Amino acid sequence: MSNPPTLTDRAALARNRARARGDLFLHAIARDELALRLSEVNRAFTAPAIVTGHPAVWRDFLPGAAIVEDTPVLALEPGAHDLVIHAMALHWADDPIGQMVQARHALRPDGLFLAVLPGGQTLAGLRAALAQAEADLTGGLSPRVLPMGEIRDLGALLQRAGFALPVADSLSQDVTYSDFLALCHDLRAMGEGNALAARSRRPMRRALLERAARLYTENNPAPTDRVLARYELIFLTGWAPDESQPQPLRPGSARTRLADALETQETPLPDTIKIPRPD
Repeated sequence: MSNPPTLTDRAALARNRARARGDLFLHAIARDELALRLSEVNRAFTAPAIVTGHPAVWRDFLPGAAIVEDTPVLALEPGAHDLVIHAMALHWADDPIGQMVQARHALRPDGLFLAVLPGGQTLAGLRAALAQAEADLTGGLSPRVLPMGEIRDLGALLQRAGFALPVADSLSQDVTYSDFLALCHDLRAMGEGNALAARSRRPMRRALLERAARLYTENNPAPTDRVLARYELIFLTGWAPDESQPQPLRPGSARTRLADALETQETPLPDTIKIPRPD
């Protein structure tokens, strides 16, 4: 098996996270949503684990939960947990499916996996403004905003990782800022600055920053002379396979006719269907 390409500069990511001093409101939203999902599961979890790059934010989310750093090789014991939560870190993984597989191996049969991460609609306006500004001024592009997965692709990864009963859903959150620079400062304060391995190491030129700010302000206006930013959180749910779970029936094995269940008359199709041809 070939190694996945290197997406993230882990040293830069660690520095960004260590400098995080802002309002981590996305984590607060993620916590509230995960708590709601767990409240709807009719089960008491006794051996949870939380994978995260912000342990201080998630340490008190579940009493007694093991807090695990989101390193490429997760410090999870096989079959040791009945719940694994991957909290706001999967988007920085070079190998997200590998992270999911490790989480599944750490689960007991019928254990629950939950993940929350920013999705592909997050900061689409910022990505577009920076790309257009750089193309206008230099004729090229440099990686400046982390590429994030779409909900359909991320949901498919659950199946590839071997989870049963996979579900993916999303939540969008619109936030207004006083200006473009306030948005950039907020991202740095959340520890979500540019940590891409392929990023340019040279400081952003002032002309590029001003051009991007002008484009962003024009294309993402909000009332009272503010700018709008959209964040998308994607939630992934899957279960470690177990014989007690509902299993799909073999095609053709149904014992009850749909017409009988609906209490309606079944109308058989003709053996051949004539399709009119245009004159």
